[in-house]
Amino acid sequence: MKEQIDILENEILEKYPNVLDVLLRDHTTQQNILWATKNYSELGKLYKYKSEIIPESITGDNGNVIMPRVQKDKILQQSRARNMAEVFTPSWICNAQNNLIDNSWFDKENVFNREIELENGNWIWELNSQKIDFPKNKTWKDYVRDKRLEIACGEAPYITSRYDTTTGDFIPVRERIGILDRKLRVINENVNTSGEWLKAAQTAFMSTYAYEWQGDSLLLAREAMLFTFIENYTLKFGKEPLLKSIKYIAYIISWNVWQMDGIKGVIPDSCQPNCTTTEILFGIEEIKCIPCAGCDKNNIKKHNGTYCIVKDWSNKDKLTGRKGKKIRFIDLLNN
Repeated sequence: MKEQIDILENEILEKYPNVLDVLLRDHTTQQNILWATKNYSELGKLYKYKSEIIPESITGDNGNVIMPRVQKDKILQQSRARNMAEVFTPSWICNAQNNLIDNSWFDKENVFNREIELENGNWIWELNSQKIDFPKNKTWKDYVRDKRLEIACGEAPYITSRYDTTTGDFIPVRERIGILDRKLRVINENVNTSGEWLKAAQTAFMSTYAYEWQGDSLLLAREAMLFTFIENYTLKFGKEPLLKSIKYIAYIISWNVWQMDGIKGVIPDSCQPNCTTTEILFGIEEIKCIPCAGCDKNNIKKHNGTYCIVKDWSNKDKLTGRKGKKIRFIDLLNN
């Protein structure tokens, strides 16, 4: 099972030079993503809560440090569920909820698959093997461009279902049910040349967003999305994409799947009290601390932490002229 679902950082390092560096990048801080969990602190100073995740800490002899939740021991799973509300959703539930979104978008049911309840109360899905048919006023390109976001994504099971996060069962490419899986299926059905496929796939990744607090889960989500790209291209064309194409998809992922405190819209634990020291008498100092206004008043617009930046790929950056306008995530909210 491990050989199927666990993407080894050593493999990325060896097969795809510099790609791991891209996957570890945080564009808001211009550093690497943080561990943002105490689960690894006993391993040393490289693994502290506020330490950046660097390649050396997860490759070589440390190549098995990060692993999917289903492979973590039960005590650690329970600890993360208790302390960080980390609960992973079975693939059949992800499928059912993604189906609800598509039922609305297509204005009909059972577009990608049909849900089936088993006698034991569990659910499975039966793939619709026919080419996806689109409404008269919509095209496959509209579907690929449709923006979707998974909040507090964990290992991103709603985006790509490479494996069931609760059982560890590997899911073949054609049977996957994630948001990105569906976009890539539509591309596979409508595009036959490599160049056009790559362009459409880039659009699919640019329109798929997610955020996560804990650095290990964030990296797993980014890796799963990258390998979903590689696996779909290989399925379509019988070979892996070129390294430059893999790097560019990794770059898009590093922007679109970012580290954030979803309640505050900032880098986790970046809010701090504002403290001033005043000498009041005979060398005696008085320290006064004012809490972060956003934290104190529960106002997402008033935090003094580092607000997370994302890219709107549909608009060009005015300064660079390049595709992708940088914008604070909270500025996308309507409150």
